[in-house]
Amino acid sequence: MRIYSLFVYVFLYTPIAIIALFSFSAGRSASQFEGFSLKWYGRALNNPFVMEALGNSLLVAFVSATLASILGTLAAVGLQGIKGPARSLFDAIIYIAVMIPGIVIGIATLIALVTVFDVVNPWLASVWPEGREPPALSMGMPSLIAAHTMFTLALVVLIVRARLQGLEGALSEASADLYAPPMRTFRLITLPLIAPAILAGFLLSFTFSFDDFIIAFFVAGSETTLPIYIFSSIRRGVTPEVNAIGTMVMLASLVLLVIAQLILRRSDKS
Repeated sequence: MRIYSLFVYVFLYTPIAIIALFSFSAGRSASQFEGFSLKWYGRALNNPFVMEALGNSLLVAFVSATLASILGTLAAVGLQGIKGPARSLFDAIIYIAVMIPGIVIGIATLIALVTVFDVVNPWLASVWPEGREPPALSMGMPSLIAAHTMFTLALVVLIVRARLQGLEGALSEASADLYAPPMRTFRLITLPLIAPAILAGFLLSFTFSFDDFIIAFFVAGSETTLPIYIFSSIRRGVTPEVNAIGTMVMLASLVLLVIAQLILRRSDKS
C-alpha cells in the first residue's frame, strides 16, 4: 500500500512540479529549461491584464466566500433542529450540490439567470420613468458572485454541521436552564465553538471560488477572472509566464487549504 500510495502521489504531483520548474526558465519556451531566472514572475506581476484579472478573482472569491460562510452557517444551525425524513431529504440535497459537476452547475446557472433577465428587464422597462434609460440586468460581477456563492454554500454547511454534531448538547441545555434566550445562547456559546469551522469553510470557499474556471466561464459575461485569463493565454500558446501564474495560484491555494486543515484539526483537539 505504501508503494501504491507513492505512485499515486507521483502521478498527481509530477505535472505540477514540471510546471513550477519551467516557470523559472530564462528562455521563452515553456517546455525547455534554458537557465534559471525569475523574470517571468516579474513580467506576470507587471502585466496589467493579469493584475486586473487577479483583482476580479480576489473580489469574487472574498465576497462569495463571505456570503457562503454566513448563509451556510445559518443553514447548518437550522438543520440541526430538523429530524426524521425531512433531515434525510435536506442532507441528500446538500450532498448532491457538492457532487454535481461544475459544468452542470455553470450551464444550469446560465439558463436560470438568462430566464430571470428575460422576465425582469421588460418589467423594469415598463415601470421605469419615461425619458430615462432603465437598467438592464446582464451577466457580470453580480452573477459571478451569486453563482460562486451557490457553489460553495454546500461546503460551508457540511463543515459547520460536522462541527455542530461534535458539540456537547449539555452546554446549550445549561444555557437554557439559566434562562438565556436562544439568540444569546447562540452568540455566547454556539458561535465561539463553531468559529474555527466557519473560518475553515470560508478559506475553502475562497479557494474553490478563486480557482474556479468552469462556472465563471458561463456566467462571467465580460468580466475576466484569473483562471479565464490563463485559459485564454493557453489558447495562444503556453509560455513561462503562464507557468509562473499557475505556480503562484497553486501555492496560494495550497497555503489556504493547509491553513483550513490546521484550523479544523486544532478545533477537533480543543
